[in-house]
Amino acid sequence: MNQEKVNTAASFLDLLAVYHRHEVIGIENLPTKGRCLIASNHSLATYDIGLLSNYILKNTGRLPRALMDRWFFKFDFIRQVMDELGAVEGNQESAKKLLENEELLTVAPGGMRESIRSMNERYQILWDQRIGFVRLATETQTPIVLAACPKADDIFDVLPTNKLSLWVYKKFKLPLAPFRGLGPTPIPRPVKLVHFLSEPLIPPKLSGDKKEQSRQISKFHKKVIKRMHSLIGEAIAYRS
Repeated sequence: MNQEKVNTAASFLDLLAVYHRHEVIGIENLPTKGRCLIASNHSLATYDIGLLSNYILKNTGRLPRALMDRWFFKFDFIRQVMDELGAVEGNQESAKKLLENEELLTVAPGGMRESIRSMNERYQILWDQRIGFVRLATETQTPIVLAACPKADDIFDVLPTNKLSLWVYKKFKLPLAPFRGLGPTPIPRPVKLVHFLSEPLIPPKLSGDKKEQSRQISKFHKKVIKRMHSLIGEAIAYRS
């Protein structure tokens, strides 16, 4: 991690925070020390997750480490930038090492597929088949704090995904989708962004029986998704 690069990124995010009048509700729900997995919804803009991490750093002194899609680490230049900013490849091994070091981790379970949802699917999450982050939290006994910022979906209008976009995603895992921002341009709309943080969700202690472990993880996964849906509803209804 390169502190100078982190500071540069933080300065840029400060400008975006002003542009979007960024606000965080529930920062007190994050632990002041010890491991925690922060699970967020994923917009096409993506930088809203960076806004949250920057806010956490400035208000708690803790820098969340981002678990990024493996695609970003296939290219040396991008890998170097990610490393300098403290991001890590999103796999179980890397995540476990950081949690064992009592770090804060951010993850967007819906991944790139969630980011290219069309405007007709805005404010939704695609976590039903994404159980890895819950398994990670359970196996490492790490609390999950959910972060909902549904209005990030209003930064851009993502047009209905066509066959080419779906093919590119399935083949190369690239978030290629037609979109527009301010007017007909790709400039981000200055929508107000508010992150809602949930109370810590504590994973169950795993049984020694493999079948029972699967049942426990599945049950906790459903609990996490249900809470995220309700948190998104709270964030949509919020009026500052």
